[in-house]
Amino acid sequence: MRFIQLEYKQRNMKIWNEVAPRYHKRWASVNKGPFQSTKKLVELVKINKGDSVLDVACGTGVVTNEIQKKIGKSGYVIGIDTSSTAIKIAKKWNNKSNMNFVNIDAEKFSFSKKFDVVTCQYALFFFPNAQKALKNMKNSLKESGSIGISVHGGKDKVPFFSSIIDSVTKYIPDYIPPGSPDLDRFGTKSALKSEVSKVGFSKIIVKEFVFNYSPGRFEDYWRNYLKYIAKPLKEKLNELNSSEKKELKCLIKQKTSQYTKKNGEIVFPWQVLILSAKN
Repeated sequence: MRFIQLEYKQRNMKIWNEVAPRYHKRWASVNKGPFQSTKKLVELVKINKGDSVLDVACGTGVVTNEIQKKIGKSGYVIGIDTSSTAIKIAKKWNNKSNMNFVNIDAEKFSFSKKFDVVTCQYALFFFPNAQKALKNMKNSLKESGSIGISVHGGKDKVPFFSSIIDSVTKYIPDYIPPGSPDLDRFGTKSALKSEVSKVGFSKIIVKEFVFNYSPGRFEDYWRNYLKYIAKPLKEKLNELNSSEKKELKCLIKQKTSQYTKKNGEIVFPWQVLILSAKN
């Protein structure tokens, strides 16, 4: 089991090091789609001026940037992530003196100082051992500290992903490699609350938000998916013959039809769950 988790982590880190620049440009830096939730997360966890904050799995620093606006010059924020490429982008994008970024695993970190707030956006489901990561977050908090976590909803609530993934896996069963954690395992209020409560957090509140996101028309959606996916997935898709590729594209288009307007534009609903809790 430990070997499988290690293999998954190494594979995931390699992918994120590849896609981080595209991810930052397309999603994180522009606050579109699910990233409309960034401000909601920071608001719900009630960050104040002078607070010390830890942003776990900070990626390219979008939440860290929003936190810095709240804490003022008297506070400080540290962002941590396993992707060295994401950390480089975060450092370049966020160059304030009261910010720092560290390349470290969420399941292995520890700090000598305690934080007022810990945040984690769109990452808990990536951790093979989510309990270990949550325990690290809890141990990093002051006694009166707060945590804020956001996750995507279940796959039926995020059709931007499921329209393609559910279709592709019919043609490529191992498209998602064996041993990968179920990425929507915290996609319901009860599942997310249960996972966090196991660690001992109290006053847990989970709020649901639904944001709209348009990837354009179907051809835009399909073309951009092929453009932005990581190399290992692209290679698997390229192994399909022309007939299979055509069938796959038709199946995906069929799945997006219910979200397609008369003018051809696709508008996907995108459920996001945001949890706040006390140490």
